[in-house]
Amino acid sequence: MRKVILAMQVTLDGFVAGPKGELDWLADDEEQGKDLFRMLRSADTFLLGRAMYPGYAKYWRSVLANPAAKKGELKFARIAEKTPHIVFSRTMKKADWKNTRIERRGASEAIRRLKQRAGKNMVVWGGARFASSLIGLGLVDEYRLLVNPVILGKGKPLFRSMNERRRIKLVDAKKFRSGIVLLRYKALKKPRKE
Repeated sequence: MRKVILAMQVTLDGFVAGPKGELDWLADDEEQGKDLFRMLRSADTFLLGRAMYPGYAKYWRSVLANPAAKKGELKFARIAEKTPHIVFSRTMKKADWKNTRIERRGASEAIRRLKQRAGKNMVVWGGARFASSLIGLGLVDEYRLLVNPVILGKGKPLFRSMNERRRIKLVDAKKFRSGIVLLRYKALKKPRKE
């Protein structure tokens, strides 16, 4: 069965962006990028929430059009351009990047169906609310959190809508020269109530 992998950059205090969506705290790390590209070989679908999609698509299209783009960013942009994206939204009218479709059904039903289909893993890039809702619904199979060496104090939290405990098991931890630490966790099934 396909897995849903949540792949996000976070601060030490659990934020995925500043209060106004700022990402200026992200550490630039070529070594971490190589690790990301290895993980992407096991994926064939990207999942995003409505709020993140417009900025995401605009940014990566601009990288494709920029002859001076950083090598790692250009490599990711080329992968993103070819990879099917599913944007979850009941209000979005159209997706303006090729290989993107809008999923209007609820995430729980749609993702459970997608997991049953043949294919590789699916990667959730965000945004914060969408990722948090998938965690709350128990749809995330693997957490791939890149913890950046910064504390924001306030911002957009990854675990915003958590209202119950989730059990996870550490699969791998890796430190990069930039100070970023990759933490990979496997989601554990909830114990059955007797």
